[in-house]
Amino acid sequence: MSGDGALVLFSGGQDSATCLAWALDRFERVETIGFNYGQRHVVELDARIEFRAGLEKAFPAWAEKLGDDRVLDLSVLGEISDTALTREVEIATTASGLPNTFVPGRNIVFLTFAAAVAYRRGLKHVVTGVCETDFSGYPDCRDDTIKALQVALNLGMQSRFVLDTPLMWIDKAQTWLLAEQLGGPPLVDLIRDRTLTCYNGDVEHNNEWGRGCGGCPACDLRAKGYQKFRSMARETSDA
Repeated sequence: MSGDGALVLFSGGQDSATCLAWALDRFERVETIGFNYGQRHVVELDARIEFRAGLEKAFPAWAEKLGDDRVLDLSVLGEISDTALTREVEIATTASGLPNTFVPGRNIVFLTFAAAVAYRRGLKHVVTGVCETDFSGYPDCRDDTIKALQVALNLGMQSRFVLDTPLMWIDKAQTWLLAEQLGGPPLVDLIRDRTLTCYNGDVEHNNEWGRGCGGCPACDLRAKGYQKFRSMARETSDA
């Protein structure tokens, strides 16, 4: 158990919620940060509040470690972006081969601002849920990008930040499994019921795997991961 504190980039989605539990399991002081960048699924920010409240109630030991939360206004990012996450347009693949849900520079900007907050708060670790295994093709989710950014941030701030990416090499089913390993069925249920990963911000439809429209790429990825996770659990119980 490290004595260094951590700042978790917490969007209110499945991945960042799992990362928050991961950090609380390892560090004595954990704070969270979110960003409002004009995303069409801005209701996800409400899920942050719901999940944190549920986490504190279900896991008292973690609640003692959970510190401040803040949401930064980065609406300028939405203003300069022409993407399906910041405009009411149909989700599709662009001529470049990238999905039009890719917001250029988003994770780089997020991590730079997070590092600035971590610097002020005296937190060494910055935790993010980026993943290269089953990601949507976003170049700023790649391990090489994160490693390069860690070097740049440490040089630019003359610090020793560690950018932790606990989900980098695991898929969505393994992310559900990690949650179960960290907090058992109560954490899995909390993530399923209180988080939101839907690009359309649909909170009206409740599915086996959680809330969401069920039709966008984020919902599809989450649903398939949950189904695979449940199948793995059944195979283990039958063995």
